[in-house]
Amino acid sequence: MKSSRPTPKSAPQPPRHGLARVLSKLGVCSRSQAEIAIKAGRVTVGGRIERNPERPSDAQRERIALDGVDVQAAAKLYIAVNKPRGIVVSAADERGRDTVYNLIADAGLPWLGPVGRLDKASEGLLLLSNDTVWAAGITEPAGSLVKTYHVQINGLPDAVALAAMVAGIVDGGERLSAVSATLLRSGERNCWLEIVLDEGRNRHIRRLLEVLGFDVLRLLRVSIGGLALGDLAKGAWRHLTADEVATLRVAAG
Repeated sequence: MKSSRPTPKSAPQPPRHGLARVLSKLGVCSRSQAEIAIKAGRVTVGGRIERNPERPSDAQRERIALDGVDVQAAAKLYIAVNKPRGIVVSAADERGRDTVYNLIADAGLPWLGPVGRLDKASEGLLLLSNDTVWAAGITEPAGSLVKTYHVQINGLPDAVALAAMVAGIVDGGERLSAVSATLLRSGERNCWLEIVLDEGRNRHIRRLLEVLGFDVLRLLRVSIGGLALGDLAKGAWRHLTADEVATLRVAAG
């Protein structure tokens, strides 16, 4: 008589990703840096050189090495930087300009990637981390994290202009708008606004204000979600606390 006992199912296997993505998710380097290293023959899988960045790989089941050193998941690090104006958010700049990595060059930190961007002329709060999953949640366009900016402009917008910033405009086929736009303080010819965004398109605030007839003189990001720039000195950085990391993760989710 045959047993009626159900055949046990094998445990589901973890998804396999391309080798470059695996290295990035481990926090070893960025995905683009991983692709370069793989194509240069610097990465081995099971002791053999692998030059295909898209080769399906599993770091838990395969021995992966970079420059002869076995790679393991790097400890997750999260830092906040007060980016000065004129600094490029890039690992390297073809024109030789200073990058945000110059600010942490002597800190002995592992590879960290920027969580979102600030253009060269902008300043303020910038996050760096090697936790690519956490970073993706924060930068996801459909996320719920708002970002707050203090913006100095030439001109004195009236209530109609402030309302237009929230109502939004179309520029280059993209709709640009702010969650809120309020006047902080004003002088005779220019003023400071507080502008809150729930998305971040390329040069979002600058383009929005330009269409409405205002030029940006300074643009400073002062908070991301509930994380404020605070009194962090220009060009300085600090580790995020565990509570700050968790709060941003929950807010982004």
